[in-house]
Amino acid sequence: MLDRRALIGGLAAAALSLTAASASSPQTFDAKTFAAAQAAGKPILLHITAPWCPTCKAQAPILSKLEAEPRFKDLVVLNIDFDSKKDLLRRFNVRYQSTLIMFKGKQEAGRSTGDTNAASIESLLAKAI
Repeated sequence: MLDRRALIGGLAAAALSLTAASASSPQTFDAKTFAAAQAAGKPILLHITAPWCPTCKAQAPILSKLEAEPRFKDLVVLNIDFDSKKDLLRRFNVRYQSTLIMFKGKQEAGRSTGDTNAASIESLLAKAI
């Protein structure tokens, strides 16, 4: 039978591992998350994507691989759906899906559209770290 300390310790370890795993994985754009990351001066990637977009699908494994690298551990990745978030497209002056926008805190550090070259995507992400 588990004692209380072992149970609490196990639950705490599980919560920490879930938090660490979700910190680097992409999430849907949320204004509060974006504002908090900007205020903290974190590197932020906005990925404007659409489920039907072949270029977006080609970008996904490249971004996933880069996000797993230790130097990008603080990168906040926020996905914006091209088809349903027209207000955000206007806010960030986006005209096409497969657009990547990098922020370093509150400052835009760079952007690209339609890029599937791993080296140039890595270069874009590196501008904000």
